[in-house]
Amino acid sequence: MNLKFKKYITTITLALGTLLCAHAGDGTYTNPVTKWSLPDPTVIKAADGYFYLYATEDTHNVPIYRSKDLVVWRYVGTAFTDATRPMDFVPKGGIWAPDINYIDGKYVLYYSKSEWGKTWECGIGVAVSDRPNGGFHDAHKLFISSEVDIENCIDPFFIRVDSCNYLFWGSFHGIYGVQLSDDGLSIKEGSKPRKIAGGLIEGTMIVKHDNFFYLVGSAGTCCEGANSTYRLVVARSRSLFGPYVDRNGKGAIGDNFSPLLNKSPEVYGPGHCSEFVTDDAGQTWMLYHGYQASNVDAGRVVYLDKITWGSDGWPQVQGMRPSTEADSPVFGTEAGISEKKTEQSYLINSVDGGGYFRIDSPDDNLFTWQLYNVSGRLVLNGMSRNLAVVDTSSIQRGLYMIRVNGTAGTYCGKVWRQ
Repeated sequence: MNLKFKKYITTITLALGTLLCAHAGDGTYTNPVTKWSLPDPTVIKAADGYFYLYATEDTHNVPIYRSKDLVVWRYVGTAFTDATRPMDFVPKGGIWAPDINYIDGKYVLYYSKSEWGKTWECGIGVAVSDRPNGGFHDAHKLFISSEVDIENCIDPFFIRVDSCNYLFWGSFHGIYGVQLSDDGLSIKEGSKPRKIAGGLIEGTMIVKHDNFFYLVGSAGTCCEGANSTYRLVVARSRSLFGPYVDRNGKGAIGDNFSPLLNKSPEVYGPGHCSEFVTDDAGQTWMLYHGYQASNVDAGRVVYLDKITWGSDGWPQVQGMRPSTEADSPVFGTEAGISEKKTEQSYLINSVDGGGYFRIDSPDDNLFTWQLYNVSGRLVLNGMSRNLAVVDTSSIQRGLYMIRVNGTAGTYCGKVWRQ
């Protein structure tokens, strides 16, 4: 087994040690909503009625999860494979902080490529797909730091305003924005980056509410476990490109922001939030990552909290701390069958398009699996709880049948050993 999949399975093992159900009871949920390390989440609601979440690649090639309610998340694959992985810049770098969007009938994924400490070599790229659960291709560079003379160009965020496309980015060396082409796949000819904030933050997210643009960012250190100082801060402006100011009217260019979300005894380093999501009751929600104090080794898992808008218009989180249990978002079922019906089954996906398959169960109970060749001979089998990673590297390439049986029922399907 190669080192990449050793790390992958180690991550799974750590998370399984404290796997809990996100649903606390009827109409409520408990945080975190995932026990997997999914840093820097970005989310989109697709035409099939599901939300799709993408994250920094603690799972190789950018993991994708889906949900009907922002609470129950199921793994459905990766954005890239080793064959389609972006390699045109920072070839040894990781893919960080993706940002998913839907532009002109295509799912468009912006991403960072970077290696730790190489702040002038990192940059931002883009790729497209016809579907939200993977298949991203035509990946290419937009720019790297040295080409635009802006240090540490990571953490892209796309926003469309007045029929124009814009991209914002930056990490502790200023936040910048630039206009994009109509298809969002290149910088608009003649457009130059403009600075909107100083070096306090990274993880830019901008949302418009009641004629103000709110710039949400993450200040502090993101990745030091219990010692992480990450937190969410906010500033606002009447214009997309500023000037942004804090609640006291002081400028974000001078690193002035107001607090939005701080750590708690249960959560260290909460930050890098997703786009805000509005549920069917008109409530606003955000996803973000943090370290669970009871299981720091699981990495940066995903939390969900409601945003309320104060009488002064500013966004706020109750107590400025992550919740432990709260009322669930409200979503109808007009777009399809409810989550309880569609997700009470086993999901089988290839891992990186190679010789590994991931079986996800909708519950924490034991299940068995068997892999048969086309002649009906049993070649592999096993038992697991919640999920299993099936290593088929020892068997011949070709078509196989897989059978999964447990409390969620029986699943039979075909898999290819590539």
